[in-house]
Amino acid sequence: MVKFRVNFRAIVALILVVVTTLLLNVESVAAAKVKKPLTYTPDQLEQLSVYTSDLQAMRDRLPELGTLINQKDWIFARNFIHGPLGELRIQMANVSRTLLLDAQPESRKLAKEVFDDLVAIDLAAQNRNFQAAIKKYAEVLKDFDAFLSLVPPAARSTPAA
Repeated sequence: MVKFRVNFRAIVALILVVVTTLLLNVESVAAAKVKKPLTYTPDQLEQLSVYTSDLQAMRDRLPELGTLINQKDWIFARNFIHGPLGELRIQMANVSRTLLLDAQPESRKLAKEVFDDLVAIDLAAQNRNFQAAIKKYAEVLKDFDAFLSLVPPAARSTPAA
């Protein structure tokens, strides 16, 4: 029969290592669950202001697209979507990432809707479908304004007259 001699110091040391490891892991998980702030920092507001001013400039130009659709100027309507509004998706993504966490899902949803509306207008212009184009134009205005309303007032630029 083999006799095992147990070294109690080694067992106690091993237990202390395990307990310490568990405590450190629990503490790091608790630290990771720290809540994000519910207000914007001055840096966030400044960054949002820069992004929003670019978006507001694009929004102020949307009536030009409406005029092109009303005139059934399909080539220039498509050029307008791909030209002056070409950076719209990137700008909206920048704003979405800078918003507070609770506003980000809604902003991403609205940004996708704006983009989908513009794609539908582009397709309607390609097919020379006035009814579909004007319907989607009304939706792009509504969705774009809803997106801009998610930006805190302190970061919004004043709309052009």
